[in-house]
Amino acid sequence: MTTPALLPLSGRRIPALSPGASSFPHHRATLRLSEKFILLLILSAFITLCFGAFFFLPDNSKHKRFDLGLEDVLIPHIDAPKLGKHAAGQVVIHGQGGHDEHRHREEEESLRDKIRADHERALQEAKEKLRKSRAELQAEIQTEKVRVVEELKKKKEAAAAGPRPLPPVPMPKVVGVNDGEPPEPAVKEKRDKIREMMKHAWDSYRQYGWGHNELKPLAKKGHTTNIFGNSQMGATIVDALDSLYIMGLHEEFKDGQEWIEQNLDFTGNAEVSVFEVNIRFIGGLLAAYYLSGQEVFKLKAVQLAEKLLPAFNTPTGIPWAMVNLKSGVGRNWGWASAGSSILAEFGTLHMEFVHLTYLTGNPVYYQKVMHIRKLLAKMDRPNGLYPNYLNPRTGRWGQHHTSVGGLGDSFYEYLLKAWLMSDKTDTEARKTYDDAIEAIERHLIRKSNSGLTFIGEWKNGHLERKMGHLTCFAGGMFALGADGSPDDKAGHYLQLGAEIAHTCHESYDRTVLKLGPEAFKFDSGLEAVAVRQNEKYYILRPEVIETYWYMWRFTHDPKYRQWGWEAAQAIDKYCRVSGGFSGVKDVYSSNPTYDDVQQSFFLAETLKYLYLLFSNDDLLPLDSWVFNTEAHPLPVLHLGNITLPGSQPAQR
Repeated sequence: MTTPALLPLSGRRIPALSPGASSFPHHRATLRLSEKFILLLILSAFITLCFGAFFFLPDNSKHKRFDLGLEDVLIPHIDAPKLGKHAAGQVVIHGQGGHDEHRHREEEESLRDKIRADHERALQEAKEKLRKSRAELQAEIQTEKVRVVEELKKKKEAAAAGPRPLPPVPMPKVVGVNDGEPPEPAVKEKRDKIREMMKHAWDSYRQYGWGHNELKPLAKKGHTTNIFGNSQMGATIVDALDSLYIMGLHEEFKDGQEWIEQNLDFTGNAEVSVFEVNIRFIGGLLAAYYLSGQEVFKLKAVQLAEKLLPAFNTPTGIPWAMVNLKSGVGRNWGWASAGSSILAEFGTLHMEFVHLTYLTGNPVYYQKVMHIRKLLAKMDRPNGLYPNYLNPRTGRWGQHHTSVGGLGDSFYEYLLKAWLMSDKTDTEARKTYDDAIEAIERHLIRKSNSGLTFIGEWKNGHLERKMGHLTCFAGGMFALGADGSPDDKAGHYLQLGAEIAHTCHESYDRTVLKLGPEAFKFDSGLEAVAVRQNEKYYILRPEVIETYWYMWRFTHDPKYRQWGWEAAQAIDKYCRVSGGFSGVKDVYSSNPTYDDVQQSFFLAETLKYLYLLFSNDDLLPLDSWVFNTEAHPLPVLHLGNITLPGSQPAQR
């Protein structure tokens, strides 16, 4: 998808337009306070009458504007999903669509009775207010003003006292955070080179962009994008912490920790991407906490998470794409299919939010993500595919565009990883993943004329034979999900992962710089090659190297280390500048121009996956750690022995 302003978003990324600003004029009130009070009373009584009358109309159930069969989901005050257990620790969401008609009639009659009582009470209160004298009304107003002032004073005192201490919880078993030294000298030399590249990227940011979100390595100054609300939140610091830690760069890690303790603040008037802040900041802070044990990272993650919760205040519980950290007001990207939320955004919260509930004891995070899963399970899916757009007001799909690349990708990734992170007890997540992958295989995965396996995009019943760099993560996903596949298809999915890795390597190998383009076609005689100029850039993306690493872990085929080393050499040769690393605008040009951005995900993902590729498997072993979509490792939660608040204990 091409937009006027293409943002290289993170983890699994999406294109985005710069959001427009809006402002509203402020009008001075001219009525006196007591007169306004009386007018508001009369107006509220009138509104209450109208509101009550609406519910007394016959057959009002016929006028519902939702058609999902999600009665429990589509009321303004969204209840937590009803949770149960099934089999070995499986979290099961019980739907509401099968309730009998009698219960519906009882609920509607109860609702009418409640509204009638509320309506009568409001009228009585209004009559009593109107009987009072001017002096009595003024006294009530003064009392209310004093109460409000006292409440504000208490809030300020609570804020000054700092955040409430979090309840103590057992630390998950943390293993393999300081290991991984390869015995082979040649491999160790390559790993040391990756560490040197990380140090160059970090030191350049430290010198020229400290505190800014990212770095402009040629201009040697800070850089930010609208996904962070044009605020200085130190995205590169938070994103890089765990990479620094596992690479043994502890002085650099300490510098980052000190900045976070002293400067990382979420009270500013900043409109941020819920998705990006979740995967980079909350994911990065949680990973830093689990690796180092430093409480500050946990506390900051929870403070930020609380600021994201207002994004879920929609009629369906599907969150807005953006939220203002100060006001809590949310909205969606203007370009996203008539105000829709995006599958890869609202579907990429589960890992972090489950850990937040585990660490805080607050069930709200777990309930929010399980509510999303419940809603999606109720919906019809064209050809078994999940469209990329869902309207958070109506609960209906937007345009029927399905992709395993941008806009869709990490939704599927998080289904699989929810299962892995639950110690393979969340079998509902696994079943949802398997069903989705089966539909993707049937409709999106094809072979080119020369035999290259690729994953296309489904647009309104038509397969577009184009694959994005973002989609290349799927090779690693298929390998990661091979064990546990239905019908003994583990070998099939490991082979599919290998075929995707090969195709993505070809997209690198067929360029001049040996770096992959943003997207590549499979038609008109061209295969694994970019056609449009605006698809020829490389912005330090990690997805191909990510797949190499997963394939190495599961096969130990030496070609994956060789392919990874080729990519590392190309990055060091063509993207390295004196002030850091920059993306390039044309991988088919022998003399490319730079885009002058050192992405935070380059330090979080690209260099981390390269470092792990040349490390032993005992560094962050995959049976103990699950990586979020920004490559932040989170420990497996052995939930068979743990009860998450809001859930029920697993039954063995």
